[in-house]
Amino acid sequence: MAPDRRIKVLVVDDSAYNRKAIAEILEGIPEAVVVGKAADGQEALQLALVERPDVVTLDLEMPRMDGFAFLRLLMSAQPTPVIVISAHAEKENVFRALELGALDFVAKPTHKISPEIYDVREEVMRKVRLAAEVGPHSLHRLKSYLPSELSPTGGFPVVVPDRVQAYAPGQEPPADRIVVVAASTGGPATLTRILSALPADLDAGIAVAQHMPPRFTTTFSERLGKQCALRVTELTTLDVLRRGTAYIAPGDHHLEITTAARGAVIRAVRPSPKDKYVPSGNLLFQSAAHTMRKNVLGVVLTGMGDDGAAGALALAGEGGEIVVESRETAIVDGMPSAALRNVPDATELPADKIALRIAQFARGAG
Repeated sequence: MAPDRRIKVLVVDDSAYNRKAIAEILEGIPEAVVVGKAADGQEALQLALVERPDVVTLDLEMPRMDGFAFLRLLMSAQPTPVIVISAHAEKENVFRALELGALDFVAKPTHKISPEIYDVREEVMRKVRLAAEVGPHSLHRLKSYLPSELSPTGGFPVVVPDRVQAYAPGQEPPADRIVVVAASTGGPATLTRILSALPADLDAGIAVAQHMPPRFTTTFSERLGKQCALRVTELTTLDVLRRGTAYIAPGDHHLEITTAARGAVIRAVRPSPKDKYVPSGNLLFQSAAHTMRKNVLGVVLTGMGDDGAAGALALAGEGGEIVVESRETAIVDGMPSAALRNVPDATELPADKIALRIAQFARGAG
């Protein structure tokens, strides 16, 4: 962003205290200016159409018109980056908002009106700055990533080969191939699109490091499980790496691949205070490279920063394959671009082609 460009922000919250607090937090961004404050979705929509903000911060539970109706109308009339600011207790609502086109979210420390909202000051400022870099064309792609109706097998136009049948729950055979995935901003929608297109009896395990706060990853994995034929679980301890299973890293742990007498094992490990990203795509990729070498497919999806880049380099050095989401579909291309700089011969694919490549890899096809 040019240094002299202002970031116009619309603050939407039914609490006058929260509106004031969020506006004060935004004062920490020199280039930001609050162009309006709204107490409900109806007022917010009128202000958005007049002021044309670069970013909207949005509460979800409001009188007259709630945040969901506001999102539907805003994304239809004037796609705008929206950061949801919501309480931990509203996790289901947060993911519903992401499905309606919200870019990202910040978890309030408490559901009550409280000075603790200032505890998320740095996160709010960072995500508003990021959102201001995202153009309307990216928002149109984000909105198109989820099916209009949720079903056990999803609804995306990706064709994978027919297989015999799903494994009995908890009886999936051990996997000798693994797909490791790193994702951040825009990742929930993209991951849903990809995983819901895969068959239940996929001949590989999948491990996902999605940047997301603790507790939200639990809800995310549960929602994925309802939309995917794969078994989806948030891994909090350890398990034998199993076929047809997608393991989601808890928001406050890393996932690590290691070996045991019974084969490859996947486990959740506590982070170090010096770790830049938690969960870390780099640590996941590096452990998979060390343990399974060429039997690994690394996938770097949308996100800000460079998580996954060092891991992609380590994985390529062991003969593994790297796929990065192309700019054609990536909501934020920071992570894919960083991986591509480290591994220039990585394969670039749009999101709707990645599931097919995963299915081919699981079958041992080049």
